[in-house]
Amino acid sequence: MNGVNKDDALTFEDATYARVTWRILPILLLCYMASYLDRVNVGFAKLQMLTDLNFSDTVYGLGAGIFFVGYFLFEIPSNIILHKVGARIWIARIMITWGLVSAAMIFVTSPFQFYLMRFLLGVAEAGFFPGVILYLTYWYPSRRRGKITAGFMTAVAMSGVIGGPLSGWIMHNMPGVYGLAGWQWMFLIEAIPSVLAGIVVFLLLQDRISDATWLNTAEKSLLLEQIRREELAKQTFNFVQVMTHARLWQMALIYFSFVMGLYGVSFWLPTIIKSTGVVDTFTIGLLTAIPYAVAGIGMVLAGRSADLHKERRWHVIVPAILGCTGLLLTTLYGSNTMLAMVSLTIATLGILTTFPLFWSLPTAFLGGSAAAAGIALINSLGNLAGFVSPYLVGWLKDLTHSTDAGMVMMAASMLAGAFLTWLLPNSMVNK
Repeated sequence: MNGVNKDDALTFEDATYARVTWRILPILLLCYMASYLDRVNVGFAKLQMLTDLNFSDTVYGLGAGIFFVGYFLFEIPSNIILHKVGARIWIARIMITWGLVSAAMIFVTSPFQFYLMRFLLGVAEAGFFPGVILYLTYWYPSRRRGKITAGFMTAVAMSGVIGGPLSGWIMHNMPGVYGLAGWQWMFLIEAIPSVLAGIVVFLLLQDRISDATWLNTAEKSLLLEQIRREELAKQTFNFVQVMTHARLWQMALIYFSFVMGLYGVSFWLPTIIKSTGVVDTFTIGLLTAIPYAVAGIGMVLAGRSADLHKERRWHVIVPAILGCTGLLLTTLYGSNTMLAMVSLTIATLGILTTFPLFWSLPTAFLGGSAAAAGIALINSLGNLAGFVSPYLVGWLKDLTHSTDAGMVMMAASMLAGAFLTWLLPNSMVNK
């Protein structure tokens, strides 16, 4: 770039990253939308499945959460394999296997089968999310990852916007078709995008910058130099050092706190809306789209703000406090559909916005194989909250006949995550 005007160089750099983003982000969005839909559509299945199979709320909560036990056990090995064999093959494998397992949910008839299939779904999906977070570090420096990670994670909101009405429509209109219940049709139909996305990944995704035939030599050189500079400034650890790194365990605890809120809402949102007096499954599906749509906008705006101001810590803390506030408001207005929806929207906006900004924290100081193991460690330990949260909410609901106690528990968890984030030194995460 010698002899090139600084403004021209910046323009070239921005144009190059824009080209990368338009090439890989839509593929990753498609995958995560399918992933999240297959992970949480059990929340809609609950509206019919519990009656059809005579399951209690405790059985449902345990089954919804046991997904994360399989996820936890296979997360770190899966991410290390991805780092070695490449994202294209491994993400395609993950997508296709979990699509097939999700479709097999139609054969569930007993609590044991429900637990087993949810466990296997976690095993199949293990490594996808941390694998993508790791994959983004191959392409983007930390100063650009806030916006990109936020863009990727809007898939959670988009899957809620699309999946809610779709799940509600299927369950409303297809019971009895070819002898299958509405919830069985939902699992079968919504598994198809995962398998198709796996094929798309295998055909179109490239593992590294050097593999991208759609980039010219100058573009590859710029991208590789950006990554090389950042990797030199990062810390590297062996596996034992990663497992004993105090800050990584703090990050895992922060993530655990936020996941408590995320999956408490994700798995129970349809039930909470139903408890306000809404009965029709399609209407419930439409209403669930509202909090996710607002959250999607918030995630993008927060990611851009974090990159613009080069600040990450408070961009995590403020949404976490907002999520806590929304959850507490839900307990006050649970009998009024409109006010409950406003409260749930505030809660979902705050909770979902914490996640893309959180992942810019550990990736700011981890590099190389340490990033693969460290990201997987944080994600696997943190996602154990996906087991704890739905189960506790279900147990508390059976005990108190209300979701209010569960909402208070999740609000306290979000507040704890905000406090632990505040304890992180600025010098470590704001780079």
